[in-house]
Amino acid sequence: MKFYTSDRVELDYDDFGAENQQTVAILSGIGAYKEYWEATIDVLVANGYRVINVDARNQGQSEHTNKGLRISKHAMDLRELLQNLNITKPILMGNSMGASTMFAYVSLFGDQNVAGIVDVDQSPKMINDNNWKYGFKDITWSDFHATLHQPFGKATYHNFDNKLFEKLQEIKNEAPYDAELNFPLLVDHAVQDWRSLIANLNCPLLVVCGEKSPYFNPEFRKVMENLSDQVESAVVSEAGHLVMGEQPEKFNKILVNWLKISLS
Repeated sequence: MKFYTSDRVELDYDDFGAENQQTVAILSGIGAYKEYWEATIDVLVANGYRVINVDARNQGQSEHTNKGLRISKHAMDLRELLQNLNITKPILMGNSMGASTMFAYVSLFGDQNVAGIVDVDQSPKMINDNNWKYGFKDITWSDFHATLHQPFGKATYHNFDNKLFEKLQEIKNEAPYDAELNFPLLVDHAVQDWRSLIANLNCPLLVVCGEKSPYFNPEFRKVMENLSDQVESAVVSEAGHLVMGEQPEKFNKILVNWLKISLS
């Protein structure tokens, strides 16, 4: 499905499940594709949820543009889409930069109309300093800009199943990611610090980390738990950064259990 934002950027999204069900809104990470979530979407719909799964601007099959290359604009895009669909009080779920976008959404619009948030392998602060050692790899304020221009390396630890892998290869050929075009967004993502927002949350937050994530030390989840009693966390074994695609059964079990207990 297609949606045009207020600045006339075309977003590609999927809408699964019944309109009268609790909605889960999903965003993927930078350079990623919404199809990573297919196994999770199947489980959510089977459990009575509606799912809105979005390729952000410059991602997947959404329009590639030099407009709005900011996390805040991604959050506004999601807000406009949900308003257009008359969706209120969604559960927000994102992997990597998608989780950062969900935090930006709460920062801009508050959490009074958010049922809950799910952060999949995204530290609340990307850049390491003397007081923070759980950022993206080992980047610091002195080198992050240059380092982010370099290839990140493989994001996964465990391979996707063959069916998903083949589907993703087709989509990547049709809609290749333009890292150079999207670099300003990556920088904007990198300089955010969501710790104070998390410390003041009034809705439940689930953090799911990959035990073998090549990007983040999963211990960041414990720091987030210490920031707020709204936070629960889990680590998925034999998973890298793309937890939901690498270990969908393990991830989905954690997610569904949290939804039933924390959001019932």
